Amino acid sequence: MEQDRPEGERYTHGYHPVIVESYTRRTAEVCAAFLLPRLRPDAEVLDLGCGPGTITLGLARRARRVVGLDAAAKMVEQARELAADSEVHNASFEVGSAYELPYGDGSFDVVYAHQVMQHLADPVRALREARRVLRPGGLVAVRDSDYQTMVHAPVEPAIQYWLRLYHEVVAANGGEADAGRFLPRWVHAAGFVDPVVTTSTTTYADAAGREFWAGMWAERVTDSDFAQQALAGGFATRSDLVAISVAFRRWADNPTGFWAYLCGEVVGVRPA
Repeated sequence: MEQDRPEGERYTHGYHPVIVESYTRRTAEVCAAFLLPRLRPDAEVLDLGCGPGTITLGLARRARRVVGLDAAAKMVEQARELAADSEVHNASFEVGSAYELPYGDGSFDVVYAHQVMQHLADPVRALREARRVLRPGGLVAVRDSDYQTMVHAPVEPAIQYWLRLYHEVVAANGGEADAGRFLPRWVHAAGFVDPVVTTSTTTYADAAGREFWAGMWAERVTDSDFAQQALAGGFATRSDLVAISVAFRRWADNPTGFWAYLCGEVVGVRPA
């Protein structure tokens, strides 16, 4: 679906195994908590940017039918395997673009997107497409992180540099690292009404949380698509990336290490 993307748009994270493994930890109970109270058992749901399908299956257990859509065929195949292994029969998965949804007008009651808008060069266009495939009164539910809210202690200068670097790479790829704060504006611009805006906080302050978050980024910053993009764009040197990796592992080893950030969340209604 590359032909549907705005020129210059590129997925910053890529699909390094450590990244995909982190996606498999996501659940509907956590990532769609802001939507679940409004999700009817008879709802037909589109999970936009479904990844490996863990959230999708959680939604499927609470809805009549869920379709997971992702631009990456490898993610769709993994999600299909998970659904089969989990014996969830009301979830299906397809390859497609957020900009050109392969569904007719008014096909769904809910369109849900988790950590997707931050990677899009034209999120309003994608949200308008979501509005098209929703029935009147249907819901769009979007959740995205806001990287500028990321705070940590003890402060590591190399990690502070990483945060600036991350913003530079995402901007070069056409995305918005601080998407969480802009969701209300984008949802409004796409024609939705009656928005309910909330936030949630992610915290890593125990040994397991620090090991997960820092271990993931220590590898991503040197070996993933993010590393390649940072180097190719001239935003960092290899030694810069190694120093960031070392800093993440040093932070993880500190028994008082703390990390937290906000996610923005919006539920909007498609007007009649």
